[in-house]
Amino acid sequence: MDASDVRERATDLPTDPGVYQFLDGDTVLYVGKAVDIRARVRSYADPRGERIRQMVERAGAIDFAVTDTETQALLLEANLVKRHQPRYNVRLKDDKSYPLVQLTDHPVPRIEVTRDPEEGATVFGPYTDKGRVETVVKALRETYGVRGCSDHKYANRDRPCLDYEMGLCTAPCTGEIAESDYREDVESIVRFFEGETGVLADPLRRTMEEAAQAENFERAANARDKLEAVESFHGAGEEAVTSQSDERAVDVLGVAIEGDAATVARLHSERGQLVDRSRHRLDAPEGGERSAAVLSAFLTQYYAERELPDAILLSERPDDDDVVEWLNVEGVSVRVPGAGREAKLIDLALKNARRGPTRDDGLAVLAERLDIPRPSRIEGFDVSHAQGKAVVGSDVCFVDGSAEKADYRRKKLPERNDDYENMRALIRWRAERAVEGRDDRPDPDLLLIDGGDGQLGAARDALTEVGWDVPAIALAKDEELVITPDGVYDWPSDAPHLHVLQRVRDEAHRFAVQYHQTLRDDVRTVLDDVPGVGEKTRRALLRRFGSVENVRAATTADLTDVPGVGEKTATELKQRLSGGE
Repeated sequence: MDASDVRERATDLPTDPGVYQFLDGDTVLYVGKAVDIRARVRSYADPRGERIRQMVERAGAIDFAVTDTETQALLLEANLVKRHQPRYNVRLKDDKSYPLVQLTDHPVPRIEVTRDPEEGATVFGPYTDKGRVETVVKALRETYGVRGCSDHKYANRDRPCLDYEMGLCTAPCTGEIAESDYREDVESIVRFFEGETGVLADPLRRTMEEAAQAENFERAANARDKLEAVESFHGAGEEAVTSQSDERAVDVLGVAIEGDAATVARLHSERGQLVDRSRHRLDAPEGGERSAAVLSAFLTQYYAERELPDAILLSERPDDDDVVEWLNVEGVSVRVPGAGREAKLIDLALKNARRGPTRDDGLAVLAERLDIPRPSRIEGFDVSHAQGKAVVGSDVCFVDGSAEKADYRRKKLPERNDDYENMRALIRWRAERAVEGRDDRPDPDLLLIDGGDGQLGAARDALTEVGWDVPAIALAKDEELVITPDGVYDWPSDAPHLHVLQRVRDEAHRFAVQYHQTLRDDVRTVLDDVPGVGEKTRRALLRRFGSVENVRAATTADLTDVPGVGEKTATELKQRLSGGE
């Protein structure tokens, strides 16, 4: 689309407030809002930056939606950007739900870490460090014995399960503890999450001291590690956040820009105490007040579907007055502190945001070597089979160098002994789900193929066929060569950017092999030979226990927890499997 095309199409647009979209076929390239849609779109006949000029040239159509107010346009723009992830918008790349802790709405509540809490549950969080949360929840269960099993398992037990034997549960299901006493333990857990650290720290400290006196140093060290996690859970040692007396929740935002990447650091306080920190990556806009533009984009996209705090402290004023007006209408106090404690908090947020890439930052170096934006989100792919039988593909995900297991996927593929065609089918499956909007995960910044030039070529063919514009490279096992469309790299074995790729590749391989092993013929034969175990029950057993070896090691009580397995079938399984495969 050239300048004359833009002007011609703009004449057909309304002069009302609303949202406009530049489209390339069905692909949304850019979403914007305007007080006057026609006037705003006409301005694209003379783009201000190279990035926007490329977008206009690529676009073939313009769509729009009229709104009643400018605020409605603001929110609609944010939702459309989050839904479509347009390539040319400043967009929040790592917008995801953080782990929560829930106590379910049940007479005998269970505790669990989740991203999708049940209706009616008592929920605490969100938290940014899932590992620490899981450590704390396990320590709470060891101290107070609150159950972690499903309601189905709880309702159908006639004797305590393994968690009771391990000291993780007081077994209210079989009356080993009265429900009234159990609820008192639950109340103690609630007090802990509301900030009473001593509820858990004191018992752990006593355990550590008793173990040390008994010279059980391994147990003492274990208790010490848990105690450290517990004492840091509520941000112990942080200075209080000074805010107005009626401001219960305050967010502090700082922006740092390096090249074409921006980082927004967010500090969150509750009741005057810093309780959460997070960092978010965005594409940096071209020209103008870049930090102010990043803040405008972040505020709408991050808060459009979240509960707003009472106040937001910013390192500078957003460049979009509509954003500030929207927040003011919603009752949020927006401030740019100049001095005092609030200004110190801004400095802290900026320090978090400026914690930029170093030579030890494998992702930053990888981006430099491959000449791509920093690949915060990498998906790795591998195929596993046995001479063309039980063919499966894995799709693992790493975010900022760490495995994001909730985003792992696996795919059973047609049986054929052709590694290239298998990889082509796996990548086509992933690409089609992304392009058609059937995959609920964000698009990755980089695809890593386990294999050589042939597998990479097959993957790139699939990407081209589907029209999914994501960079892809391969890592060959034998010589650890990195293969790209532009050439082959032999990086030093101690290079941090190579280690990033090796972790993704190895995990993709492990996940594929694990799935393949559950589908091998000998696995099916062992279970299918047991009377009462059909295809549906076999799958349920493997989903529950992961492998035949784990089924063999399971108790009869554990086996009967699987839908479709009764006492007779469980006994038969134990007898058949104990004799070997």
